[in-house]
Amino acid sequence: MLSRFLVIIGLIVALDVAWWVMAMRLAKRRLWRVLISVFMAGQMAGLLSIIVGRFLHFEWLRQTPRAVFAAVLIWHFFGLAILLPIGLVRACAWLVHGLRRLAGFRRDRAAEPPSTEHSLTRREFIGASAALTPPLFTIGLTGVALAQLNNFRVRRFTLSMATLPRALDGMTIAHVSDIHVGRLTSGRVLREMVKKTNDLRADLVLLTGDLINDDLADLFEGIAMVKAMEARHGLWMIEGNHDLIEDGAEFARRVRAAGVPLLQNETGVTEVRGYPVQLFGLRWVRMSDQVREELSAGWLRQLVKQRRPDAFPILLAHHPHAFDPAVEGDLPLTLAGHTHGGQLMIDSQHGCGPAMFRYWSGLYTRGRGQMIVSNGVGNWFPIRINAPAEIVHLTLRCAGNQA
Repeated sequence: MLSRFLVIIGLIVALDVAWWVMAMRLAKRRLWRVLISVFMAGQMAGLLSIIVGRFLHFEWLRQTPRAVFAAVLIWHFFGLAILLPIGLVRACAWLVHGLRRLAGFRRDRAAEPPSTEHSLTRREFIGASAALTPPLFTIGLTGVALAQLNNFRVRRFTLSMATLPRALDGMTIAHVSDIHVGRLTSGRVLREMVKKTNDLRADLVLLTGDLINDDLADLFEGIAMVKAMEARHGLWMIEGNHDLIEDGAEFARRVRAAGVPLLQNETGVTEVRGYPVQLFGLRWVRMSDQVREELSAGWLRQLVKQRRPDAFPILLAHHPHAFDPAVEGDLPLTLAGHTHGGQLMIDSQHGCGPAMFRYWSGLYTRGRGQMIVSNGVGNWFPIRINAPAEIVHLTLRCAGNQA
């Protein structure tokens, strides 16, 4: 795992250096070169501080300003993607130019107006535009990201369920997922999440993973947030992939020590209006998608054997693909997260969501089973497009009683 990470970081740094060199050749004027150098030096310093702070646990490096952290992510996910076609075109142009020189051709400069200190030639303008567009795009998108990070909605669903006991008709759930407490999600926005959740006055508060972004140092703030959430009949949570990045066992130990109910391939029972509700919680496994789905399906089959015939069951699964074995196990309601609603979507049906997942946002129904996939309320990546952050509020109604 570490060797693969180092290879990825090495490739990213190599791309940074390659772009820096190319941009300096494209930009002929001194001022442009200075601006490009300041931007690239800042990007590489920011990337280094994030990596060193993450792995060596230097507290002062962990305090990277949110704007810098967002800019580094946006540049290395989006900016480099923009430069690749520019780089390919430019590399082809240099190759053609080199071949022409080898073939004995000489460039005819007579048609070009002489460059002066205060005028731009057409070539200089095109080169400067190509060199400056990715950094300017990154800076602009960072501004958009910072405006988005503190915003989330409450998304409401009313589910009509044939198997819901009449005693639970009207039961409400606050479904909170993918909080990602860390550099991009902390402080005031966490307090606002608690307030909005408590304002719902839900019967149950259910969290479906990724409480923290990656660093156990943020878990204290995450646990404080969870313990501040109020539910009439109980709060339960499961783990997500980001919770396990540093040390999954230590994550679980601290959560349990704080008195927060954590389900790891376990069930828990609470009573809502005097009727038992049984929560099933799936663990996360850090393996390939196929292996994880197979293991999760096996775990779920074992969990279903513990099902109480007198209780209404709800499955909590971080990955929404657990819906398929949940339907096979005749579980009527599954709550999931992980997808961030697709994160980058053209519209509700096209984008990263359907490209990566069978289920990515909202309500899905198969047979007698229903699933809600939350877009998540926090952020590990600073940009969302047509996939707004959200807390989900569910109202369960007996079939035929839906208002």
